[in-house]
Amino acid sequence: MSKRDYYEILGVDRNSSKDDIKKAYRKLALKYHPDRNPDNKDAEAKFKEASEAAEILLDENKKSRYDQFGHAGVDGQSGFGQGGFGQGGDFGDLGDIFGDIFGDILGGGRRGGGRRRHRGTPGNDLQMTLDVTFEEAAFGAEKNISLTRFVECVTCHGSGAKSGTQAATCDMCQGMGEVRRQQGFFTVATTCPKCQGSGQMITDPCGTCSGQGRKKKKVDLAVKVPVGIDTNQRLKLSGEGDSGTQGAPNGDLYVVINVLNHSIFERDGFNLHCMVPISFSQAALGDEIEVPTLNGKVTVTIPEGTQSGKKMRLKGKGIQRLGAYGVGDLILTIHVETPTKVTGEQREIFKRLAELESNDKSHPMSRGFFDKVKDLFH
Repeated sequence: MSKRDYYEILGVDRNSSKDDIKKAYRKLALKYHPDRNPDNKDAEAKFKEASEAAEILLDENKKSRYDQFGHAGVDGQSGFGQGGFGQGGDFGDLGDIFGDIFGDILGGGRRGGGRRRHRGTPGNDLQMTLDVTFEEAAFGAEKNISLTRFVECVTCHGSGAKSGTQAATCDMCQGMGEVRRQQGFFTVATTCPKCQGSGQMITDPCGTCSGQGRKKKKVDLAVKVPVGIDTNQRLKLSGEGDSGTQGAPNGDLYVVINVLNHSIFERDGFNLHCMVPISFSQAALGDEIEVPTLNGKVTVTIPEGTQSGKKMRLKGKGIQRLGAYGVGDLILTIHVETPTKVTGEQREIFKRLAELESNDKSHPMSRGFFDKVKDLFH
């Protein structure tokens, strides 16, 4: 079967410029590329056909022979014409086009035909733990912290070069920060191993940072602890991590909060819990007592006949919700305390009380329990 005309394949005329041929080929290559048409033999054949046509027409010598003698003038001259699909060949201008196409297929295409230049390495993110008091977490605070991190060298201002000198362009990648090599019909770009992607070489390094462009230093920072924060929640300080190299961005600093225990309160989300001890007489007769809150003391009424373990909820006396409206509650747990030591007078009173309790019906829980015990064993 005779080959189709190369100009016809690309949809261009014989007077088309190199740019027009490149644009036409790029459009067809993106349409029929095997990665976009897996297991499609027809698309594979059209991609190969378009690539062969572009390779010939983008090479001035091959194009001249083709224009004069047709396919007979270039038989065996195409890397696509022999050796199989994508085998061998010197692809000339197709190299950059393949690189761009491959980047577009992977979502990394470049606009305007410009090549990507690697910059320095972004700084590392850092993390530290910050202890805050119970009250600081509840009401917010400003804390001062210290840490050691990489900062830009003040002598060379991050360039890594000695004062009065400049970095030289890397002779391996010509300042592009990447090197390219041909693999079949693909151009594969990798970070330049000589300059590590910076595109520059330091020939006379800065004496302060030894050419690194940054140096370890202890720094002090102010951290705003927001109202309502809790243990294990993190604060992000953008750009306060390690300094990047060669103008790359700094890392971030993450501050993990650890709220210290309180002597009275326990926290459950935005609610507070507090155990309140009262005496036998207060529980039996009722009373008004003062209880603590984070904002000071308040008076609560203990009802007559209060049992140990009873819970009382004080609305809005808990923790402010982090980044939102509303405040949690304070939950009091009543504990009727048994005296560990009694005086002689108290002992007599308790004996008299015991005699009275044996004949009254003021302890329904106890009477009900022991009645059930009698029934169980009879």
